[in-house]
Amino acid sequence: MKELLPGLYQIPVPIPYPLKTVNLYLFKGNGEVALLDTALGTKTARGTLELSLAELGLCFPDVKTVLLTHHHPDHYGLAGFFEGLGARVHLHEEELGRGHLFWLQPEAFAEQSWRLFLDHGTPEEALCGIQETMAKTRERVHPPQNPLSLRDGDLLEVAGRRLRVVWTPGHADGHVAFFLEEEGVLLAGDALLERVSPNVGLWAYTRENPLKDFLASLDRLEELPVRVAYAGHFGPIPQVRKRVQELRAHHQERLETLATLLDTPKTAWELSLNLFPQELDAPGRRFAFAETLAHLEYLRLEGHVRREGPPYRYFRA
Repeated sequence: MKELLPGLYQIPVPIPYPLKTVNLYLFKGNGEVALLDTALGTKTARGTLELSLAELGLCFPDVKTVLLTHHHPDHYGLAGFFEGLGARVHLHEEELGRGHLFWLQPEAFAEQSWRLFLDHGTPEEALCGIQETMAKTRERVHPPQNPLSLRDGDLLEVAGRRLRVVWTPGHADGHVAFFLEEEGVLLAGDALLERVSPNVGLWAYTRENPLKDFLASLDRLEELPVRVAYAGHFGPIPQVRKRVQELRAHHQERLETLATLLDTPKTAWELSLNLFPQELDAPGRRFAFAETLAHLEYLRLEGHVRREGPPYRYFRA
């Protein structure tokens, strides 16, 4: 645990994913305790968070406000747990009818989720592994029942700090960053990461063009007067504009690579194997597919490629 500003703490919590840890942020001041993101609902995560709170003389029920950057399980998983202890949970309005419902009402999305994979060429044996992965993840996610809605531009008073809500869709439809304008500090969630590119995936419940959303979010973040950004994983980002430019170039390169692979019509699944040729487990392959599909749909909606099917095959326009 590290104190970034007086009363603002970064708490790294272990997660059973390749990124290893997720960074939570705790606000303590003016008699209030708030937590930004919650980690996954595992014994290890809860134990780590409990010990960190204890270092500050706190326990779980002391957290009265939970701010969520987005609905992904490593950020959202314990939100319902804290709500059950009396905390108010805040989530962007775009997530309420999409990502949040994906966890709250899984049956409503099951058929269309699997249809998306099948329609884009996913083999059934691979789909079985993906289904098993999702079933295990759902056991570790505790959705809040009555989250409160955040809107872009909202100004929040939290434990003696003023936070501006900055809607940054792309990594998730309702992803938000929280900007401490007076301090020039951005709590960026997964909109920016220091070492890797945030996954930008197209899923059955998402907006139609998440990569276009993500690139627009990068433009917006580049304009903010940020002194330093603290992200959902890894270390701080002292040069936000430089990192934005790197991520923008990364996605342009990926789009160009995809275009060269479309010498013959291919499915998104086939192209994901070309774009991510390394050995991946079922969760990794799922993310590789969704990222490939997001890039293909960006190219299609921009008029650069076309598709036929289902099963859909993409080809140059």
